[in-house]
Amino acid sequence: VDPTINASPFDSTPFTFDTQVFLEVLLKGICFPGSANNSGEVESPLPLGKGLNVGQMRLQSDFALARDPRTACTWQEFINEQEKMSAAFRAAMAKLAVVGQDSRNFIDCSEVVPIPKPAVKKPATFPATKTRRDIQQACSLPFPNLATDPGAVETIIP
Repeated sequence: VDPTINASPFDSTPFTFDTQVFLEVLLKGICFPGSANNSGEVESPLPLGKGLNVGQMRLQSDFALARDPRTACTWQEFINEQEKMSAAFRAAMAKLAVVGQDSRNFIDCSEVVPIPKPAVKKPATFPATKTRRDIQQACSLPFPNLATDPGAVETIIP
């Protein structure tokens, strides 16, 4: 991953826990947000911008998971399925939280954990200028019908 850039987001909605990343990882890559040929990174579908709009970083691991025959359909099925994605995320984080730990030694601090914000209900959309033709679909299931954001070029960080 390019160490010369800071805070390059993984999708066009970096401050929202939504399913947009599952769509955008399937888009054809066109550029890197910084320098090319970095280990762990592949071309991103969204171009570089100006100022704080540094473009989008795509992790090689996300690219591979979205296209591997064993995981491609699960990846695609998360698009526009907020509840399904959230449940899978919750289960995975619960497993990761105890790796290498003896859970009998945990202290319950649930009462200080803040109540999460309600889930975002905005459907996934193709970034401006992108369409179904830009998808590199690896799953044989039908692809969801999605709208495209208006505009000439997607702005990552407005």
